[in-house]
Amino acid sequence: MNGWLDELRHALDAAPARVPFFFRDDDAGWDNDRLFELLDLFAGYSLPIDVAAIPAAMTNRLAVQLCHRMESGPGRLAVHQHGFAHRNHEATGRKCEFGMSRDLLHQQRDIESGKERLIELFGPRLSPIFTPPWNRCTTVTGECLRRAGFLILSRDSTATPLNLDGLSELPVTIDWFARDRGVRLTPDRLGARLAEAAGTSAPVGIMFHHAIMDDCERRKAGELLALIARHENADCYLMEQLARRLSGETNAPVAC
Repeated sequence: MNGWLDELRHALDAAPARVPFFFRDDDAGWDNDRLFELLDLFAGYSLPIDVAAIPAAMTNRLAVQLCHRMESGPGRLAVHQHGFAHRNHEATGRKCEFGMSRDLLHQQRDIESGKERLIELFGPRLSPIFTPPWNRCTTVTGECLRRAGFLILSRDSTATPLNLDGLSELPVTIDWFARDRGVRLTPDRLGARLAEAAGTSAPVGIMFHHAIMDDCERRKAGELLALIARHENADCYLMEQLARRLSGETNAPVAC
């Protein structure tokens, strides 16, 4: 039934060292019912997940629910900032909230306003991570993030690193909804990409978008989580834990 994961299973079997995984779910603030269905799925396997929250979309009620989950399952859930309003500001080209058309002043304003809102809701529980909507931003964004006290930027692994002192980068390598020439990857091709990623020395970061995950998608995701949860060569981390471990702070705890 989960033959699409055979290549990943073989890659993990053959791995010379334990493979680090992390999961990032984007767009918290939208479609809350589906968000909690995804969180329940992860809780069922005792695996950690990071949630990227849209500050302008967050409500007090949602924040309280997420805080309760963080408190009841320490080390299993973390929340960080996902842009400001998830709004496209580019008149042409690819969508971007923090793109070339926005200067430092306007980017800084939105980044800091979003951070203030999330600190108001989550306090010290908020992770010092920034995920830009559509995984796109500029060097100007990186400078704004450093000024605002962020320590980690997470985009897609295909993005050119900003290489800014004091701002580490932890990109996702696998998009659950990835397409090739406009066509959604089949489960077998997705499994092949997961296996390829697991065969490198880099962490395997998997990106979800709960708002477009139906029951079928969650069942498929559950098959992946079941494999990772039980395989002896798979380690799963919260993003801040993994970033600290990669930077040399090896006392960061393994989450699974």
